[in-house]
Amino acid sequence: MKSLLFLVLISVCWAEPHPGNSSLEHERIVHIQENGPRLLVVAEQAKIFSHRGGNVTLPCKFYHEHTSTAGSGTHKIRVKWTKLTYDYLKEVDVFVAMGHHRKSYGSYQGRVSLRESSENDASLVITDIKLEDYGRYKCEVIEGLEDDTAVVTLNLEGVVFPYSPRLGRYNLNFHEAQRACTEQDSVMASFDQLYDAWRSGLDWCNAGWLSDGSVQYPITKPREPCGGRNTVPGVRNYGFWDKDKSRYDVFCFTSNFNG
Repeated sequence: MKSLLFLVLISVCWAEPHPGNSSLEHERIVHIQENGPRLLVVAEQAKIFSHRGGNVTLPCKFYHEHTSTAGSGTHKIRVKWTKLTYDYLKEVDVFVAMGHHRKSYGSYQGRVSLRESSENDASLVITDIKLEDYGRYKCEVIEGLEDDTAVVTLNLEGVVFPYSPRLGRYNLNFHEAQRACTEQDSVMASFDQLYDAWRSGLDWCNAGWLSDGSVQYPITKPREPCGGRNTVPGVRNYGFWDKDKSRYDVFCFTSNFNG
């Protein structure tokens, strides 16, 4: 009976994970496959900075674990680039390549291509960058039954500014706010862009729409009309409101052509 209990205790000890291993590889999930090497897709940089009118390369390369070659040669490799939306539930097609077939979509037509500096290079080249190109992009590589992805963020150098119509504050629903920014040679700012502007000193008491449909405003100097003197500086969030009926100001973003 003592011998049996001893064996059970040994089994339990071997079954417990080492507490230090959870942080290895940045907690990357490893998918084990029985047949052949595992496909890995890697972005050498997580964020790339550019400006409107410029050209940029979003890095993406693919490898096979335990091998030095880029592909097995038994399957055609398919590369697909998409742009992620703010809620991550939808993706906008940007570019697809498989063999000699190439296809770009929407406003990216004629502006995107693969760099292909090596046989495992799936980096995306974007020319004549537009304000709408700002955001997160997913590089997906598929070979047979294997696939993997990497995400790269394209940041644009520019400025965030609050806007309200001549009628006065809080007169724009979401769709009118979009048009108002377009008329100002800009686009609706994202939360990340507003947050960066707040860190750079933007202080504005009026709440405004952001591109994800939320209503927020940045405060660097707390005061009575803006939430009270004892509140903490930051980007105040009103949450998400009805895009047709609710009315606020808007935060717009623009970028110079010369960067």
